[in-house]
Amino acid sequence: MYYKLPDQFMLDPNITFLNFGSFGACPKPIFADYLKWQLLLEQQPVQFLTVTGPQFLQESREALAQYINCNSNDLVFVTNPSYAVNIIAKGLNLQAGDEVLSTNLEYGACDKTWNYYCQKAGAVYKQQEIILPLTTQQNFVDQFFEGVSNKTKLIFISHITSTTALHLPVKLICDRAKELGITTFVDGAHAPGHVALNLRSLGADIYTGACHKWMLTPKGCSFLYVKPALQNLFPPLVFSWGWQSETPSNSLFLDWHQLQGTRDFSAFLTIPNAIQFMQENDWELIRKYCRHLVLQNAQRFCELLGTQSICPISSEFLVQMFSIPINTKDPIALKNLLYQKYKIEIPVMQHNGKVYLRYSIQGFNTQQHLDILYEALLDIQINKML
Repeated sequence: MYYKLPDQFMLDPNITFLNFGSFGACPKPIFADYLKWQLLLEQQPVQFLTVTGPQFLQESREALAQYINCNSNDLVFVTNPSYAVNIIAKGLNLQAGDEVLSTNLEYGACDKTWNYYCQKAGAVYKQQEIILPLTTQQNFVDQFFEGVSNKTKLIFISHITSTTALHLPVKLICDRAKELGITTFVDGAHAPGHVALNLRSLGADIYTGACHKWMLTPKGCSFLYVKPALQNLFPPLVFSWGWQSETPSNSLFLDWHQLQGTRDFSAFLTIPNAIQFMQENDWELIRKYCRHLVLQNAQRFCELLGTQSICPISSEFLVQMFSIPINTKDPIALKNLLYQKYKIEIPVMQHNGKVYLRYSIQGFNTQQHLDILYEALLDIQINKML
């Protein structure tokens, strides 16, 4: 069944694409749906933006809520998780001495956001050091909670980390935080469509996720979930018609964040189509296939590069990505060489003084793609090109 999937994507067939994790890639049927919504907008912009569009947004939000198991009124659409993190960081009302507890494994843009707002308030963005390689989920949780103090106002943590590609035990984090009375905010940029996501059972107070990555929608389609008791704490970054609305809905949260005047929200409306695409293509089986490729290749890449995996090579911490530690003095040159000479699109990223080569596996990838990467790295080693 997998041989049909490459034909569903618009990716350049001359490139070995192993970087789905950065920006995703939209299948043709979902992109066609996207163009349909844009055409409707241009054919009758007044009706679309003021009458039919809000109804379409509600239908899309309801489909997403059912997919991730939460109440649709507790979701608002945003362009990306970084936007959502800014909403929360700005509205958190940090005071001097407050601490936002995170790890030293987080996404750089989010680190910058928290550092900005914490510095502005005289608060502390505390990045608890996590010792790699990881051993067990419980050990990770224990390491993390060593950073909790009586000043901890919020826990911010990735569901799946970016540079290191680790699937973290966020439910265990949320459960313990609830016992301590600490609010939790999970950055799930890589989670929707990548792992089964159930916000009710997860128990996070705040959650953001990208639909334009592993959920396959066009770019600029993400969401922010906030549990009802906290929603009035987080006003929008952009104040517009939804603020003190003359025609309020049953959700102040939606009014604040959804009604912002002229903007193209076509990408948000593709969510029902994306969910249907995954259902029609048996996406759970696709994910299982992808995870198998990730796991069966991880050790041989570590052996080739003479490095050690940063976690057990198992489903405990790994899903559809694997970050290989690599010893190189020039990560940018290596990335450019892999793309320009070998036509391989793959990130080479620095984090905490280490360098990682991260491959992402989606349904269009095959063992051949990983073999191409392996042979390229072997060739680079033999010819001492870096």
